[in-house]
Amino acid sequence: MSFGKHLNNFFALKNHKLIIIALLFSVLFFPVFEADAYIGPGAGFALASSFFFLLVAIVLAFFTIISFPVRALILLIKRRSNKKKAKIKRLLIIGFDGMDPELCQQYFENGKLPHLKQLSQTGSFTSLKTTTPAISPVAWSTFSTGVNPGKHNIFDFFTRNPQNYLPVISSTQISTTRKKLKYSPIPFSVTRTTTKLLRKSTSVWKLLGEKKIFSTVLRVPITFPPEKFYGVCLSAMCVPDLVGTQGRYSHFTSEVNSDGPEGQKTDENREAKGLVIPLKTDGKSFKTSISGPIIRNGEKTLSLSVPVTGEIDATQNLVRLTIKKETIVLKKGEYSPWMKLEFRLGFRKQLSGIVRFLLTSVEPDTKIYMTPINIDPEKPNLPISSPYYYSVALSKIHGPFSTLGLAEDTDALDDEVIDEAGFLTQAYDIYDERKRIFLDNLKKSKEGLLVNVFDTTDRIQHMFFRYLDPDHPANQGKDTTKYRNTIEDLYGRMDDLVGEVQKQIKKDDLLLIVSDHGFKPFKWGVNLNTWLWQEGYLVTKNNLPSKEKWFADIDWQKTRAFAFGLAGIFINTKGRESHGSVVPGSEKRSLLLELKEKLEKLTDPANDQKPIRRIILAVDGLKGPYVNNAPDIIVGYEIGYRSSWDCAVGKIAASVLEDNTRRWSGDHCIDPELVPGVLFTNWKLKDEHPSLTDIAPTILDMFGIKKQKFHDGTALCLSPPE
Repeated sequence: MSFGKHLNNFFALKNHKLIIIALLFSVLFFPVFEADAYIGPGAGFALASSFFFLLVAIVLAFFTIISFPVRALILLIKRRSNKKKAKIKRLLIIGFDGMDPELCQQYFENGKLPHLKQLSQTGSFTSLKTTTPAISPVAWSTFSTGVNPGKHNIFDFFTRNPQNYLPVISSTQISTTRKKLKYSPIPFSVTRTTTKLLRKSTSVWKLLGEKKIFSTVLRVPITFPPEKFYGVCLSAMCVPDLVGTQGRYSHFTSEVNSDGPEGQKTDENREAKGLVIPLKTDGKSFKTSISGPIIRNGEKTLSLSVPVTGEIDATQNLVRLTIKKETIVLKKGEYSPWMKLEFRLGFRKQLSGIVRFLLTSVEPDTKIYMTPINIDPEKPNLPISSPYYYSVALSKIHGPFSTLGLAEDTDALDDEVIDEAGFLTQAYDIYDERKRIFLDNLKKSKEGLLVNVFDTTDRIQHMFFRYLDPDHPANQGKDTTKYRNTIEDLYGRMDDLVGEVQKQIKKDDLLLIVSDHGFKPFKWGVNLNTWLWQEGYLVTKNNLPSKEKWFADIDWQKTRAFAFGLAGIFINTKGRESHGSVVPGSEKRSLLLELKEKLEKLTDPANDQKPIRRIILAVDGLKGPYVNNAPDIIVGYEIGYRSSWDCAVGKIAASVLEDNTRRWSGDHCIDPELVPGVLFTNWKLKDEHPSLTDIAPTILDMFGIKKQKFHDGTALCLSPPE
């Protein structure tokens, strides 16, 4: 095997030898990471010198080249040994986040999903048990590791910091440290940024890599920062934007009722989640700027921005937007292509991001929506892929693409900055980007594991589920007919993708189609913090409800329990929380049972039903070394109910129950038994009740590797169709 061919196989980029050589050359002599960076809420970027990384890159490249013949021989021997034990040559997994088995069955009967239906008949189709709780980062972490949340330590998108009760991202830790160089003749210090994946246990592709089985892992949630293994990875959920958030859009508007960057209100009198930027215009032109990262290097702080000018042409319904020296024409209702933004940090140093614009109004007010500033895959300032320059290669081949973890802008639609048409266009454009990368890898991948998760199914169902329920509170005052077939069309598009994949399936390939959970309507919110306050478990300093986020004005010394996020309730435990008031052991157990009994009796008089189907105590429902980090009470809501918006962010509202009138009208954060996912295979499945925990052991088994002792699941019994 030649060195060039080895490179092609390694990066799954066959027929692109010149690109790989160019990339290696650029990495060695023109590093793309001139500004090593920390992107984190409120922390901004920290800068580091690139000389050390340049030197290391050169040294590593030299030893990699001269040691290649020996490594290639060892690799060949290991591969031949593994192939003798394997049942398959290639395993393909398509993840459809949130695909629901009941909707699949309904569309089967209506003749809408021909490829998936055929797959269910020639192979297998069944529901797939999800995790407790049934939340995407939790479930996909179980998919990746084959263990329950008590072993992988992910229980929600966010968790509380037990020291200050404030939110932190549960899956990623990004930190910045300053270090003085001891042996430098001139006093000098560098700032180093580190990213750490907080998901515990071992991923299945890591285990495959130990046996020299190559894996291509595309957009699987909770892979940021990407771990190193024998293969390539493009990260997904929890990849931040360039300013350090999980996705902050910008809204440029000349509307006079905008009170500034933090002042815009929505129709429900909620603060907009994006950055609102007032435009001062004379009707013909305007000048403004795009806010970028905040740089912190020691005691110095610098807010970066890019100047923007615009020319308004009301007669043609367009705006000519000029960013630095590049001018683009924005036509009303049409997205721009991806535009590069370069935030300069001095000579030869810059942070690079990409954005798209959508002109939503020209007259009487000019309004322009800008997507969150995605990390530029061609010049990433954080490790969004493994190897680091894998995203660079993909960008060179396929052009710029969205890198944000939660890229489909549900906030902008909820805030009415874009409409349903604008959201769907964006969602399917992102889907097309990911589909193009996936199909290209499918064509070039000849063996090993290829897995790609598409989250289009999740985002569109969240925002359009109200159309499946005529009585949904979110339908009040909104269109109920124009997009009523949106979810059916969504499933149809996924079915089309399955059809394209089936054309490339070979006899010794195994295809698995998996979803992490199903979907149900979200009609009513339950504010457990309000209930806890009313019952005396959550105490405020002034004995009045607190409408501020993240438990402002709470008397923690007297508080015994509080609800946080989407999963459930934490007991304010001594020795765990900084101001814990409940003694662990019998006192805490007694309180848990007391809350369980009361909550399961809670009733909704307006609908004459119980909002909570069952209460799951973490110590009873989860197993593993990290159970103590989980919410002590996991709330299994009935269909139609979910933690309210205010409850999730630590607010105490006026009432326990309220209508959900937002466009985010479907959800899955309910009793896990009510929202199983799907499992399709092109092989016959004998198991009757498969679970997400079974997927990782099954992958190993297909490649002739025994499941690990720490796995909670078992290898599924699959056999090729006759």
